[in-house]
Amino acid sequence: MVKPWYKQFWPWFLIILPLTVVVWTIITVVIFSQNSVSLVTEDYYKKGKGINIDISKLKVAEQLELKARVQSQGNDILIQFDKGKMEHFPALSAMFAHRTLPDQDFHRLITSDASGNYRVALDESLQGPWFIELTPHDKSWLIQGRVNFPSESATVLME
Repeated sequence: MVKPWYKQFWPWFLIILPLTVVVWTIITVVIFSQNSVSLVTEDYYKKGKGINIDISKLKVAEQLELKARVQSQGNDILIQFDKGKMEHFPALSAMFAHRTLPDQDFHRLITSDASGNYRVALDESLQGPWFIELTPHDKSWLIQGRVNFPSESATVLME
């Protein structure tokens, strides 16, 4: 006696193979649509023009002989600022940008202690590579650089 097709092994095996591919394709499409990566900006022309402005601000910082060292201490980020030719330690606007996750970017307005140390207190410690920009309130100069966190040794910005 011959069994009907739906009680045999091989038809189900042959049906499950393409069905598995279809299910995993749907899962992949759902995951990628919910977690898109935005590595290319839509306003690239404005960003390109902004780079020229940033270069002039970097040159101003270079002329003032400004430097900064960044390191992490637990959940805090310590920025040791060398004021160079400036008379005092200004309040700084610190921008932290993650390389691939723009929703994790943040800004802080920070002030120094008497020796030029700035401290950024965070809820959680930073992990991985971050791009840091330091500017004064009037945005007349810019110091920037890349830091890998956690960093127990100081990373120099504007070498």
